[in-house]
Amino acid sequence: MHCEYYGDSQQTSATRITMHVLLTGGTGYIGAAVLDRLVSSGHQVTALVRSAEKAELVRAKGAQPAIADLADRDALEGLAATSDGVIHLASPGDQTSATVEEVAVTSFLRALRNTDRPFVYTTGVWLHGSGSGITESTGMNAPRLIAWRVPLGKLVRAAQSVRTSVIAPAVVYGHGGGLLNRVAAGPRTAGNAPALTMIGPGDQHWSTVHVDDLAELYVLAVEKAPRGSYFIGASGANPTVRQITEAVSLSLGLAGRVEPEPVMQTLDRLGLLGKALLLDQQASGDTARRVLGWSPVGPLVLDDIAHTDF
Repeated sequence: MHCEYYGDSQQTSATRITMHVLLTGGTGYIGAAVLDRLVSSGHQVTALVRSAEKAELVRAKGAQPAIADLADRDALEGLAATSDGVIHLASPGDQTSATVEEVAVTSFLRALRNTDRPFVYTTGVWLHGSGSGITESTGMNAPRLIAWRVPLGKLVRAAQSVRTSVIAPAVVYGHGGGLLNRVAAGPRTAGNAPALTMIGPGDQHWSTVHVDDLAELYVLAVEKAPRGSYFIGASGANPTVRQITEAVSLSLGLAGRVEPEPVMQTLDRLGLLGKALLLDQQASGDTARRVLGWSPVGPLVLDDIAHTDF
């Protein structure tokens, strides 16, 4: 690390710490935004990728690529050991996820033990299940889709002599990416005035966060999050699925028309993801504001939808 960090997250009169950060998932939706924010903040980034094509993508953004597999313990430990800290965002996203993630997490923790260097891990607000006032102290009631992340999050936070933190993103949107595309791709009803089918009844709330604000949270966490800390990455805007789907319907030229979907049909259509998207969640993200000085500034989700071409 090349200099000390003082001051708040706005960096108006302070020098931001510069680090050599190992980043996984740097070509993904969230990871690409984190990569951009790390580079723009002056950090050196080694981005773990799986192919030469992906290597060129991160190199073009000012990062140094490292081609390796998430299941390669030796490679992960070697890369982490030569870094000032690790942000872990990559996941296979399939039936191997739990096994591969355990390999990656334990490899990074082993490489960083007794260094007090930072390791930032990713879970998700869905782990808390439904709730109207979800905070970091709310118990876990995870849907099966990502329940395997609960023990890994506990393992990370309990690690000794590593400055660990865990971020649980809300539903991420912005720049035309994220789960809003799943909403936009929903079935349309028949007839001369088709309506966009909602995910479930539509009265469930989704906690949301703009991808650029979330990226800033990851950078703040790797820079200064206290050891064993946990942050829900949520803007505080928790619209209903009906409100979201109506806004998407307008953007699609369907005049805001929407139609609820029976829960069983949603589950048949979306499987385990549908179970997660049926959760009714409201979260604020206040802990990150208080502890890290995080200050979300991106457009709120309904405003963002109005300016998105799906």
